[in-house]
Amino acid sequence: MHITVEEELMYKVMKALYDSGIPVSFKGSMVLKACLVEAGFPDDTRHTVDIDGNWLSEEAPSAEQMVASFQKALDESGIGLDVSMYRMYGEGRSAGFEIMDRTSGEVLFTMDVDVNRPEIPGRIYEIEGFRFRGAAPLQMITDKISAISTEKVFRRIKDVVDLYYISKVFEFNSQEIVQTLNATGRPLGSFSGFLSQTDELEHAYAKFRFSGGVNKPPFEEIYQTVKQYIGSILPKNRSRAWER
Repeated sequence: MHITVEEELMYKVMKALYDSGIPVSFKGSMVLKACLVEAGFPDDTRHTVDIDGNWLSEEAPSAEQMVASFQKALDESGIGLDVSMYRMYGEGRSAGFEIMDRTSGEVLFTMDVDVNRPEIPGRIYEIEGFRFRGAAPLQMITDKISAISTEKVFRRIKDVVDLYYISKVFEFNSQEIVQTLNATGRPLGSFSGFLSQTDELEHAYAKFRFSGGVNKPPFEEIYQTVKQYIGSILPKNRSRAWER
């Protein structure tokens, strides 16, 4: 699997934060890519331009504390980038950071960090020599199932794409998914949008960009593969009634 120059830099930043001891673990596309590589997924996957993480500490950190901690970690690792916060965290809102080139001031990528949300199971990953703590595979699968089971699926078409990748290397266990949903308080919707509004879903997929020359599979291939993969957790009567 090809790792872009931008992704390599993001992994370098993730390693620096992990090495510093800051109470941050990672999730999202960067973790999934490392997970897929480790599992032997051979093909290129969609690229991303941001890092997602969780900050977990006994006391809620201030904006200044978070920026100073991140900046110190980068400086101590010899990474010549600057950190600034453009969005403070709040109820249902993550903290948003920009990571900039120190010389030009250009924003190279962003980082979204949830603060003191319920802790999720994690593990240590290593890719291209970069080690960091990230969400466990089962947790990532569960989060994506939760997202596409609701009307969010049209805004989260990337989760359908990711489940397509995941289906190639991980078995699906509906019992473990339900247990993880219950343990983390994540909802499981009716899958009505995913099952019955396939035209709208295909339209959302058509607008979704695969940058860097990464192959974009036909929608029908993506859809049918994911539908079969998660079939054991779909509402049985709806899955049959709305068969494409």
